[in-house]
Amino acid sequence: MLVMKSLAKAFYTDDIKTQALHPFDLTIQQGEFVSIIGPSGSGKTTFLNIAGLLETHSSGLYTLDGKDVAELSDKQKSAYRNEKIGFVFQSFNLIPELTLYDNVDMPLRYRRFNREQRHQRIMQALEQIGLATRKDHYPTQLSGGQQQRVAIARAIAGTPTVIFADEPTGNLDSKMAQGIMSLLKDINTSGTSVIMVTHDNTQATQANRVIQIKDGQLSEYSQSQQAIA
Repeated sequence: MLVMKSLAKAFYTDDIKTQALHPFDLTIQQGEFVSIIGPSGSGKTTFLNIAGLLETHSSGLYTLDGKDVAELSDKQKSAYRNEKIGFVFQSFNLIPELTLYDNVDMPLRYRRFNREQRHQRIMQALEQIGLATRKDHYPTQLSGGQQQRVAIARAIAGTPTVIFADEPTGNLDSKMAQGIMSLLKDINTSGTSVIMVTHDNTQATQANRVIQIKDGQLSEYSQSQQAIA
């Protein structure tokens, strides 16, 4: 599904070059649950942004579903993100003025599903996260864990092939965090790939596979390694 070869990312400010990601090779198969772990500033979010077509790489090759992403126009990338990719963020990114139902509905509108199709997808997603009965509530009426569940419902309503999750448990206590991890594992079991960025070893090692990023360097992570602060 996702293949990166000698991929690297550098940022330039005036005459200063900052190597955010050093060249690396990585292959993630459809249906995998992969954690990307590392300390703050290690390059995790840069990796996720490149993988999710939100940012371009500086060199190397990145193919997604067999397509060289460097050859895609901005419009094609946008369409791919909308149809194939679901995003879940640490800050939830829900719109407080909209009900849960309408928050989940918003990205579906861009795909021009009719009202009946959207309703079916919204309710199915809300049922899956256990909040269908609260569809007319607003985000401020929910706990942090419930808001993150709605963010996941918004991501899965479009039936993506892959979900990119950026620190999805970062704002939650341990009990709520475990609930989110259980939900992500259930979604993965149904066939959706999950690529999760985290700095938390406890959450990371619940994935089937763990990749470590440190100082912009990627390597396979052994669960016998010491925890990363």
